Amino acid sequence: FQRILSQMNTDLGSIEKIAVCGNPIQLSLFEGISIKDLAYADPKYLEAEKIEIQSRNAKVVSSQELGIKGMDAKILIPPAIKHEIGADALAMMLKSNFLDNKEISLVTDYGTNAEMALKVGDKIFTGSAASGPALEGQEISCGMLASPGAISDVVLDFGWHTLVLDENMMPQSVRVLDLWKEEFRGKKLSNVQPIGITGTGVISVIYAGLETGVIELPYIYTKTRRLRLDENIYFTEDDLKEAGKAIGAIRAGHLTLAQEAGIKLEEVKTMYMCGASGTYVDAMKSRKIGLIPPTIQKVYQVGNTSLLLAYDVLVENYTLEELQKLADKIRSKHIMFATSKIFTDIYVQELAYWEQGMSMEKYNEMLTLNNIQHLPSVRGDLQINKIVKRDIPDIGEELKVIDHIGVELIAEFENCQGCAKCEKVCPERALKVEEIEEGYFKIRILSERCNGEACLRCQSSCPYKVFKFEKLTESLDR
Repeated sequence: FQRILSQMNTDLGSIEKIAVCGNPIQLSLFEGISIKDLAYADPKYLEAEKIEIQSRNAKVVSSQELGIKGMDAKILIPPAIKHEIGADALAMMLKSNFLDNKEISLVTDYGTNAEMALKVGDKIFTGSAASGPALEGQEISCGMLASPGAISDVVLDFGWHTLVLDENMMPQSVRVLDLWKEEFRGKKLSNVQPIGITGTGVISVIYAGLETGVIELPYIYTKTRRLRLDENIYFTEDDLKEAGKAIGAIRAGHLTLAQEAGIKLEEVKTMYMCGASGTYVDAMKSRKIGLIPPTIQKVYQVGNTSLLLAYDVLVENYTLEELQKLADKIRSKHIMFATSKIFTDIYVQELAYWEQGMSMEKYNEMLTLNNIQHLPSVRGDLQINKIVKRDIPDIGEELKVIDHIGVELIAEFENCQGCAKCEKVCPERALKVEEIEEGYFKIRILSERCNGEACLRCQSSCPYKVFKFEKLTESLDR
């Protein structure tokens, strides 16, 4: 945060107030309060372990309280709703037009936590599905966050074309694939070099595989049991299962909200998709594989609503008091999926569907045995409304990108041979191997790019087994 402020062409002492918005963990860390209570869903466990439940209500704190140097400003922090449903979830409801829609509507922020809300009349039911990093590319063998070189889509145009993000984050057609033969048709169509696959690309690859029949859950019917997307980029059966867990969690969450609200899922006609993944993903493909309910008729892709709410708080379109009242109202209808029997009963079927190839007929039969409504089949036309072209539509008069927002981690591993395999496999280009003197090597990792222990490809790729991630220490040079 201090680095962001240092890039502003203004006197920091003249800044009177700053507004922030984010999920409960982000804002808790920013505010400097404990996040232990967010790790557990059971109140009895929190009590037994004497873990204090933190207040995450709306508040105004001074910049000095947070240790921000060079200013004396008010920091405006909007409220969380409950536990894992934070101010960012409040933002997606307010800034998507979800709250003003008179129809039964659903809104979801497609990310690691997949916050979601269902509006039925004047009642709002909320939940959060732990969809995992698969939708952001991090739990996929060749996965990566959205950045230049990421395969972001696979489209059908006289063959399956891979679209890869260029340096301007614009998708370029690079290859034409033969999914069955694991071959490429013709020459490369662009000089953009693919280095991995991002979450929206994962969704498209699954859709393409199901459409062609090369994927028949839980298997990939190629000779190598994987889909070849570029020279050294593959999508494997294990990747399919990881993505299925995430998609299944979101679909189970949507069905749980409908069941708890006492409505049929097919009564929901309007869907709002938020966040970067929700903005860029193909909505039609998403409906086909289960990321949005199968009978949705209208989809609105609305971008980064969290940033929009921070701006509204700053210019007082909404006061913190108004936001707190709304959060208090919504709080009573929050469903904790981690302790919900309905969610558990549905998610068990999702795991069987994605990991064992359970048929949808058997899936619905099992739901009936648990007194849960059927999951309807995909039907009806889908009207897609892309409200924004990019997740942050308005960047103001000037955009500055801060390349280094984290710390540098370093290590010198005994018996490291400097082969740089760890550097080559890093999907986020976070790692460098430097020879500090003949035969001695230093590893440098930029923490803001590194996926940490959710990845560990650097460690697992080391042929000499000397790379130990836990041995990395913070550099004092940066």
